[in-house]
Amino acid sequence: MLLSTMQDEPLSLATVLRYGSTFHSEAEVSTWTGSELRRMSYGEVGRQAARLANALEALGVGEGDRVATFMWNNNEHLVAYAAVPAMGAVLHTLNIRLFPEQLIFVANHAEDKVVIVDGTLIPLLGKYLPSLKTVRHVIVANGDASALEAPAGVEVHDYTQLLDEQEDTFTWPDIDERAAAAACYTSGTTGDPKGVMYSHRSMWLHSAQVTATNGMALSDADHTLAIVPMFHAMSWGLPHAALMCGASLIMPDRFLQPEPIAKILATEKPTFAAAVPTVWIGLLAHLDANPQDISHLRNVVVGGSAVPPSLMHAFKDRYNVDILHAWGMTETSPLGSVAWAPAGTTGEEEWSYRYSQGRFPVGVQARLVDDGGSVVANDGEALGELQVRGPWITGSYYSPDGGEVDPDKFDDGWLRTGDVGKITPKGYLTLVDRSKDVIKSGGEWISSVDLENIVMSHPAVAEAAVIGVPDEKWDERPLVSVVLRPDATADAEELRDFLTDKIAKWQLPERWTFIDEVPKTSVGKFDKKVLRAKYGEGSLDVKTLG
Repeated sequence: MLLSTMQDEPLSLATVLRYGSTFHSEAEVSTWTGSELRRMSYGEVGRQAARLANALEALGVGEGDRVATFMWNNNEHLVAYAAVPAMGAVLHTLNIRLFPEQLIFVANHAEDKVVIVDGTLIPLLGKYLPSLKTVRHVIVANGDASALEAPAGVEVHDYTQLLDEQEDTFTWPDIDERAAAAACYTSGTTGDPKGVMYSHRSMWLHSAQVTATNGMALSDADHTLAIVPMFHAMSWGLPHAALMCGASLIMPDRFLQPEPIAKILATEKPTFAAAVPTVWIGLLAHLDANPQDISHLRNVVVGGSAVPPSLMHAFKDRYNVDILHAWGMTETSPLGSVAWAPAGTTGEEEWSYRYSQGRFPVGVQARLVDDGGSVVANDGEALGELQVRGPWITGSYYSPDGGEVDPDKFDDGWLRTGDVGKITPKGYLTLVDRSKDVIKSGGEWISSVDLENIVMSHPAVAEAAVIGVPDEKWDERPLVSVVLRPDATADAEELRDFLTDKIAKWQLPERWTFIDEVPKTSVGKFDKKVLRAKYGEGSLDVKTLG
């Protein structure tokens, strides 16, 4: 092997922090307070990160120690994002919406040593703290530290006071790019959540992809409204990518309802935003009742679950805003594909690409595997389970004792995503369903996602979730759970008639139920296991059409 002459500089997040806080020192992170913004320059982020690193070091945090955050999206959370990995420790973003037993599990599994908590979340953390076996310090930001009653052996500190006692410079260490930088856990829809340890290298490369033109195209021209929580797959990579390219960040803190989001849009006029579909469904209803100009948004990235085409058209037709569909998972850091249409496409051809989950970037290899274990062709027709691999895709799940966790999720170096889909020769992915959600009726597949999208295109429907339920004749048939828009009316017969010229006759659902809200997971996805449980216990009012 002939070695290159290139310098072997590690891809460390410390370099991202130094670069962003120096060469993009005038860019800002701003936190919404309910009426205005608290602003902090990236230069100040660098100084505050140094103070936090000094404080954590004084508390005994060393290389590889886990520092958890239990926080909203805000300035202080960005400081932790910057400081903790750069000092050689591991940032663990705790999902504040997990069920109690799951949150306790992940904190103990990760062996968190310190927790940084927002003041408004003290009552919630206080319930869990006695069960967190390895936590020795809690740092309270944006609140009264004395309000937290800690068990014996746990010290509570005031964030501002702690940082004010520190120097605003820190000697950031040289870090092996393969070292863990951050820990994220899956949302635990089945079984205990599973831990993914991102490396400095994986996060550096992923951040660069977020700024790439076939990624999210984030740049220093952008003011980015980061609605996607910082505990959800590292806020889709936006915080470190923003430091890397100089994009300013607007953080909504705990103000995540449609009305305050609309107010932030009106006040700050961001150019870019990111959140799961349910956020945009709620915002659309608010904007339709309270119209305002949001055409300052050059793009809105939506992921986490499939985006209804009707939502994409509504934002484009009524507000001149493009929704950019993306796919990914905690295990993929999460950026796996982005639905930019190929240059030169227009009209229906362009929309067909935008409806898909998008094209894989060069850092993500993908293949489809059928039920027999054979790789199928990328011909835009053949279906299979999506498997991926690449430098920002996990090759295993974290285990404190080094043992294997869920090895069936990996196939000869490939991550099995559990998604069923097809890939075109140009590398565009279209997902049909989750493997656990696809409905197998009479030996044929029905896509719950396709059904949901078509039902949600009816003007009276706000949300729709489809599950498969047992059927004596066909094994499974679809059950459609519908949430109607405020003041709208529609019955099962009308909605089924609406579907008749849009899907095959044999796919038309017989079973319908109308509910107040579709259950959601901790990251805003439709929680179909709850619907299945309610159906199984007979608590849904189901109407069966002849």
